[in-house]
Amino acid sequence: MPYLTDPDDLASLLVDEPRFRADQLRRWLYETPVLDASEMTNLPSEVRERLGPHLWPFSVEIEQSADAGMTRKWLFRTPQGNSIEAVLMGYPKRTTLCISSQAGCAMACTFCATGQFGFERHLEAGEIFAQVAYAAASLRHHPMPSAPGRVTNVVFMGMGEPLANYSRVRESLRRMIDVMGMGARSITVSTVGVVPGIRRLADEPWQVNLAISLHAADDELRSRLVPLNDRYPLDDLIAAAAYYFERKGRRVSIEWTMIAGTNDTPDQARKLANIAARLGAHINLISLNPTPLSPDRPPSRDSVETFVDELKLRGANVTLRDTRGQDIDAACGQLRLRAATEPAQPLRYAAAPPKQEEA
Repeated sequence: MPYLTDPDDLASLLVDEPRFRADQLRRWLYETPVLDASEMTNLPSEVRERLGPHLWPFSVEIEQSADAGMTRKWLFRTPQGNSIEAVLMGYPKRTTLCISSQAGCAMACTFCATGQFGFERHLEAGEIFAQVAYAAASLRHHPMPSAPGRVTNVVFMGMGEPLANYSRVRESLRRMIDVMGMGARSITVSTVGVVPGIRRLADEPWQVNLAISLHAADDELRSRLVPLNDRYPLDDLIAAAAYYFERKGRRVSIEWTMIAGTNDTPDQARKLANIAARLGAHINLISLNPTPLSPDRPPSRDSVETFVDELKLRGANVTLRDTRGQDIDAACGQLRLRAATEPAQPLRYAAAPPKQEEA
């Protein structure tokens, strides 16, 4: 599988072929990805046929679209049977891809569908990058109606904790930035608070963005929602985020999933505003996308508005994000949850796109 091979070692897949064939393959994989090896028109037909069944390190189990074609979600399946989710979201000026870094997750956040399955394994760097390549190839065949026809932004906010899979996430970043040519500032790595990983990332050469999945502004509540807080409490997490800002000069963002009756109170808003002020951070709020295995529910519109007003009253920079793709279970882990609780669907392997019906 070429995406599981280091991009500098692709010649090992092309025995008896001239050296320049590796450069051609590298461009197809990383610069202009295609859905099927048959589209690699400058490679010999026998090479394309040999690569074809092994191009992608996963098959496509489910592909869905919502929001008038502006949200696209995939549930991939690895040969080992692991599920991987990726979500593509189109906006007028950007096309953002949310990718997974692990199969499952060990962080056990109470409100997260992925955490309800537990941890299976780390994804390899090639499996992480291949999600970006597949989305890019999909866009070439099926552009979104009112969004750029390429992946402009990548966020590590899918299944898994990126900084718990540090070396492989780092290599996937290298491939995106140094090989594919994506701007580092268009990539965001989100973490629930793996403090050593934050500090390691701060010392890397790339200006990637850091997002802290905070969800609670005091240790008591945060330890209940995010068990990792027992190991890395808020003071340690805030200090690591401050170090990241000091090293990169990049504003840290705080992610906050609003849960009714839990973290949507004025008291939590006041404490959150204080943390954001200490870090000079921007706050992104999003209402919970509920899952059937959790009793948690999103707050009312009035609660959200009161929370936002409380933050703004204290000078916080805050954005209320829209909840995309609710009808296709687009939140982290939800499509996998549906696949696990409904009758299995036959796998559709990643290949050429399905033919469009004639009007």
